[in-house]
Amino acid sequence: MELKIELTRQPKEKPADENKLGFGHIFTDHMFVMDWDKEHGWHDAKIVPFAPILMSPAATCLHYGQEVFEGMKAYRTESGEIRLFRPQENFRRMNESHDRICIPKFDEAFLLEALKKLIEIDADWVPHTYGTSLYIRPFTIGTEESLGAHSSTKYKFLIIMSPSGAYYEGGLAPVKIYVETKYVRATPGGTGFAKTGGNYAASLKAQDVAAEEGYSQVLWLDGVHRKYVEEVGAMNVFFVLGDEIVTPELDGSILSGITRKSAVEILRSWGYKVSERALDIQELVDAYHAGTLKEAFGTGTAAVISPIGELKYNDLVMEINHNEIGEISQRLYDELTGIQWGKVEDRFNWIVKVK
Repeated sequence: MELKIELTRQPKEKPADENKLGFGHIFTDHMFVMDWDKEHGWHDAKIVPFAPILMSPAATCLHYGQEVFEGMKAYRTESGEIRLFRPQENFRRMNESHDRICIPKFDEAFLLEALKKLIEIDADWVPHTYGTSLYIRPFTIGTEESLGAHSSTKYKFLIIMSPSGAYYEGGLAPVKIYVETKYVRATPGGTGFAKTGGNYAASLKAQDVAAEEGYSQVLWLDGVHRKYVEEVGAMNVFFVLGDEIVTPELDGSILSGITRKSAVEILRSWGYKVSERALDIQELVDAYHAGTLKEAFGTGTAAVISPIGELKYNDLVMEINHNEIGEISQRLYDELTGIQWGKVEDRFNWIVKVK
């Protein structure tokens, strides 16, 4: 497919202070767009100036939630090199989300090259300060003008980008987590493994309740038995139980995180016993009382590693590792961010260089 390019004639002023970027509020000069219909398939791929998109109020995505998205980052090293971390995995996962939400799949190799070109054009928007990055948001929406409850006959795929500040401005501090026992995020057979907006909308109520209790995130339990650990907030989760590191198995209701996958591979390469299995919340309680719950942390694109210092389950408040980041959590964070920013050898060949 040909990639058309239209450069902006009115470039925006770039942020003067990279320490005040925040997240998701500032956008680069350009975006990638392509369309799909039954006659042409995916077509009209182009890089154009960032601008609002014209869409019917009757578009499928607005009424039946037919949309998926991804999240990844571009990093600038001290030498000025711009790099991506396992972007092929993001596009592969996005195609899996497409399949679940009945959206046609795309050519992953073409999209990766289009993304690299988009970043090259907006390269000056990639922040220079360590810890900052260029956040990348690919997403697809159903755009058919119809109120019928069926999959769309037209789609639009876009990539927008936003320079973002460091996630841990004040250091890598443990967070307090509230175990959710009333609300359900996803169930097997549903859309829990897909990165679609409906999953996040369903999580907001529990998140608000947890915040009222003074907790920053929710630990989700499974939707059937209401006892097996699934995700923490919008992240995958790991627990160090004695000499075993446990993360819930991917059973169809848990997102297959790229950071999760990378953490598992790194930990195993270091010789740790990593188990991907069902994890009963009562097993965590028992481990806490036995003194074998040593560490807990979430993994995700935004935070990379988010250490957990406190876990509240019903009336039991469990302090983990004296509410301090654990040795394994810290080492894993240093390794992953080191690879991303070019400070640690990329022995897994995960980095894709842009320029």
